[in-house]
Parts: sequence; structure tokens; C-alpha cells
Amino acid sequence: MSRRLTGKVAIVTGAGSGLGAGASMRFAAEGAAVVVTDIDLKAATKVADEIQRRGGTATHLCVDVTSEADSAMMAATSAEVYGQVDVLYCNAGIPAVGTVLTAGLAEWNRALSVMLTGTWLSMRAVLPAMVDRQAGSIIVQASLAGIVGVKALAPYTAAKSGVIGLARQAATDFAPYGIRVNAICPGDVPTPLMIGTLDRQIAAGLKTSRTHEEGLKSRAIHYPLGRLGTAEDIASMALFLASDESSWITGQQFIVDGGFSATHSGINRGEKKEGG
Repeated sequence: MSRRLTGKVAIVTGAGSGLGAGASMRFAAEGAAVVVTDIDLKAATKVADEIQRRGGTATHLCVDVTSEADSAMMAATSAEVYGQVDVLYCNAGIPAVGTVLTAGLAEWNRALSVMLTGTWLSMRAVLPAMVDRQAGSIIVQASLAGIVGVKALAPYTAAKSGVIGLARQAATDFAPYGIRVNAICPGDVPTPLMIGTLDRQIAAGLKTSRTHEEGLKSRAIHYPLGRLGTAEDIASMALFLASDESSWITGQQFIVDGGFSATHSGINRGEKKEGG
């Protein structure tokens, strides 16, 4: 049985840890040549080296997704090394907390710059080659926070909502060229980004938990499947969207949340039960 991404080349941004690292490993295991990018070159190198250690194909790049020059370099280097780009997974993200009143302008601008503008710049960099080849799959990392309001996450929620809209628009514009664009909306997955967000919320008095370990435990009880997500859970959805198995799917948002959004507990009700 052939692997699902054999012969494909995939770029993953923010791939030095968390969901990006998990997807990079999974893509490589399924036969893709993976371009592991991150603003932290050491982290990207570590993931690429691990892929190679396991017998996969990978290279690493230091990429600041807010930089148009870096994004262009990412696309050009990927094409130079591997000859093409079949998949782009826009995963780079940062913690961003606060309400409309309490979030500072710098944090607001940084959140939109990394998560929304960064996604736009990454798309712009790879789309011309995908248009020429009349094929490609672009996956954007959104969030449940892009669909529903979450207490004191205004910059993050705004950025993720924008990412969903951008994916839908790009799917509409580039479907005639055989290019698919879809968004993944994960629930809580204890990645460095999520833990960083919890730590900042606790420090700002937005959580009653004393540690992020307590915060994660209090979140898990609200999931019908009885646990938080894992990087592997999200990588499985990303793999499906990257593969030809999803060849008639575009412009969609896929909620991967262990049933959380199907219940009546809700994100903000969960906060109240915790005491916040």
C-alpha cells in the first residue's frame, strides 16, 4: 500500500514545535518531502533532523512569516531543492490575550501580523507556482476561537476569524486552478502556544488556576471524549486535507475538538465553572 503523500512536497510554517512539528513528522512518514520552517532555526533544525533520522526527507529554513522577503525565500528555496510545492500548511502562531479594552495595540498588531498577515504572505509566495501547475492544497491553522468568542482572547480570536475568512476567499478565487484551501479549527491541544497563553492568562488574573497544569485539567473535563487533543489528532486532519483523498473539498473549516463544540457547556460557561 502506497503512502498517502508519496511524491509531494509540503511546506509547514511554525513547524519547530507543537502542531507544526506533529504535522511535519506525519507528512514525512506518509512520503512527503517536508520543508520545516520556523522563526526559531534551532527548533526547525531539530524537527528536520528527527524526520531524517526516521528515514524521511526534510530540510529546514528560518522563516519569519511576517516578512514578505522571507516568505518569497521560503517558496523559492522549496522549489529549488525539491522542484515543486504541493502543500502549504500555514501553522505559525503566537499567544495573544486580552479583551478589546485590555489588549495593547502592540499585542493586537503582532497577533494579526503573525497569524493573519503571515498566512496571507505565505499563500502569496506559493500560489504562483501552484497556479502554473494547476494543483495544490493550502491548509490554514485556525481555531475554535475563530468561530466562537473566548474569554479575554480578543487579538487571537480576531486573527483566527480572519484566517478562516481568508481561506474561504482564497478557495473561491483559486478553485479554477485546481487549488484547494481549507481551515482546521482545533480545540484545546496542550502545545507550547496554548501553555504560553494559559500562563499569560493566569499572570493577568484571567484564570483562577494557579498553574497551567491546573488550567489544562479544568479544561479537559468539558470535552465529551474525555481528554484534550494531541498534535497527532490535528496532524491526521491535516494529512487528509493535504492528500488526494480530499480532492473535492475546498473552502471548508474543519472543527477537530473532541466534541466540545457539540455540547451545551460552551467555552465561556466552562470558564464560569472554573470560577473565572
